[in-house]
Amino acid sequence: MPETLWRASLVLALYRNRHVAHARYFQLATTRPDGRPANRTVVFRGFLGETDSFIVVTNLHSAKVAELQSSPWAGVCWYFPMSREQFRISARGSIIDGHTNDAANALARRETWRGLVESTQRSFTWPEPGSLRDSSQPFIESETDPENPPANFGLVVLHPVEVDHLELDGNPQNRWAYRLDESGRWQGREVHP
Repeated sequence: MPETLWRASLVLALYRNRHVAHARYFQLATTRPDGRPANRTVVFRGFLGETDSFIVVTNLHSAKVAELQSSPWAGVCWYFPMSREQFRISARGSIIDGHTNDAANALARRETWRGLVESTQRSFTWPEPGSLRDSSQPFIESETDPENPPANFGLVVLHPVEVDHLELDGNPQNRWAYRLDESGRWQGREVHP
């Protein structure tokens, strides 16, 4: 699959900001079942194979999983401080868990797990996200298998359908809008900032 122009711009922004650790973090917005917005900061873990879809790791008990299962639409806002660029992405979210029958998805889940640092892997042994915590009890985490993910480890895969790329440097600033059409092709145009 040929690389889309917006993806090439995103990869370049990641490269230009590679010395800024938090440049791999972006804001992910979903919709709660009651219709209210939910927003959190997540970490970009790479693209899913050769596609335009990108990966975030998640505990399968987290709220974002239930939110994406209720409504698969998600919004991404990603700012790169060194190059002063912003990407706003509208995407459909899907979940890859240990029950996937797709060999490529199972491999992506396993390889993503293997690429995590030990402290992140160990966070998947913590109690269920959002459950009550007794501060009088010691916090216990368990060992993990560095090769095989636990059952509660999953991937959120974001499949972009619209991308708004804004370069804040310059006067005037530069902005492009991309949209995935019904045939699966990206259409892009330069727009006013």
